[in-house]
Amino acid sequence: MENHLLQWLPAHPGLVFLISIILNIIIAISGVIPSAFLTAANITFFGFSTGLIVSIIGEAAGAVVSFILYRKGLHKLAPYVQTENKLLKKLKNTRGVEAVFLVLSLRILPFVPSGAVTLTAAFSKMNLLSFTIASTLGKIPSLFIEAYSVNHVLKLTIEWQVGILLSILFLFACYQVWKRRHK
Repeated sequence: MENHLLQWLPAHPGLVFLISIILNIIIAISGVIPSAFLTAANITFFGFSTGLIVSIIGEAAGAVVSFILYRKGLHKLAPYVQTENKLLKKLKNTRGVEAVFLVLSLRILPFVPSGAVTLTAAFSKMNLLSFTIASTLGKIPSLFIEAYSVNHVLKLTIEWQVGILLSILFLFACYQVWKRRHK
């Protein structure tokens, strides 16, 4: 069954493209699942350039859908939500060019979670078109860095890949222990 699927997918790139976009939207709505594995799959299946473009389209679609959903949900919860975060407060009252540049600069940073940026933007007074443009343009540099990194990791031997994964998990565990001790 798996072999049949793996042989069938390359003959249907349009379907793989749609599946990738849908998965990106689901990842964006969740706000917590990293999309690096999907970027890796896109690069593996489509090649570096096309895979990067598919990832950009998917990230843009996911950001737009999640922005709309977050905004609808936030307007219902807004009277009950107190924002203590300085960035949230600033963006909540921001609109126009200032909001665009704020979202753009947050998207460019590769380690700022996309869900946090989208949620913050949904709190703001910026419109959907401004968010879409700023979010997509800002995501391109960080996606390029992610795709470039993933591309090189995929070229490593399995031993190096496992070593990198274990190192990341170890560092994450150390961070969690440190965070608990310093509460």
